[in-house]
Amino acid sequence: MTWASFALRRTRRFAASLWVLVTASFLMIHLIPGDPVRGALGLTAPVELVNARRAALGLDDPLWAQYLGFLRGLVTGDLGTSMISNLPVAQTIGERLPETVKLALPAFALVLLVAVPLGLVMAVLTRGGRRRGGELAFTSTSVFLAAIPEFLLAVGLVYGFAVQLAWFPVAGRDNLSSYVLPVLALAIAPAAILARIVRVELLSVLGHDYIRTARAKRLTARLVYTRHALPNALTATLTLAGITLTSMVVGTVLVENVFAWPGMGSTIVASILQKDYPMVQGIVLVYGAMVLLVNLLVDVLLAMLDPRSLIKEG
Repeated sequence: MTWASFALRRTRRFAASLWVLVTASFLMIHLIPGDPVRGALGLTAPVELVNARRAALGLDDPLWAQYLGFLRGLVTGDLGTSMISNLPVAQTIGERLPETVKLALPAFALVLLVAVPLGLVMAVLTRGGRRRGGELAFTSTSVFLAAIPEFLLAVGLVYGFAVQLAWFPVAGRDNLSSYVLPVLALAIAPAAILARIVRVELLSVLGHDYIRTARAKRLTARLVYTRHALPNALTATLTLAGITLTSMVVGTVLVENVFAWPGMGSTIVASILQKDYPMVQGIVLVYGAMVLLVNLLVDVLLAMLDPRSLIKEG
């Protein structure tokens, strides 16, 4: 398979997935039982106000007309209007999305900085069945950390380091110290999972003939592990890293609410409670598009790192 056909196939897959996401997010409001406008404004809202809001949102138009209008709005960046604040959904998302990114990207960087070196070190120390005790301790600890829900971990960090020790703020984002606990809450479990994957992949790579050849050439251990072993273990690691990044962005929903962080997570929870369905619709669409885009980038990076994958797909 050539690069052109690979790019065309991935683009078609991305476009099809994006269309499914857009259609599902559009139908979300119409599949909700009852009147979404009445649910958002409350049972005591005047009928005139409810009817006016329905007309303003175009909910009285035929479904096909609403769908076409929704698609036209997406092309121009119009995600609708909030039923509660009466502000454009795109405006609110534009204000809140950067705050979520400010949490997710540092957490993802921390995951990579911890997981990859730790997985490499543990693979080197435990290869060939050596240091069974260290392997058991690493596996048990990583499984335990990976099993802790982000919400519970965030609460525990707040209680231990903010309430008891008073080292960090309980909530908010006043200064750099405000980032420490929420970033840790997002990064600990993914780092534990990724470190295990890196170790397993490296153990497999270290048993290959080209690694024995590199050692026979009397290359230094640093060159053997970092230049020959680690790059060949990055395929599965990169795939999982892409999944980790998307899950961390979505995982900010709970963490942001624990730390009162003014991002997308706290916004979508508040919108669900207030039955502000256009806002929920817009945030779900943005989250989904981010997941699809990251998956597309991971596929391209994998093809660049391992051109043999193009031949396998062809």
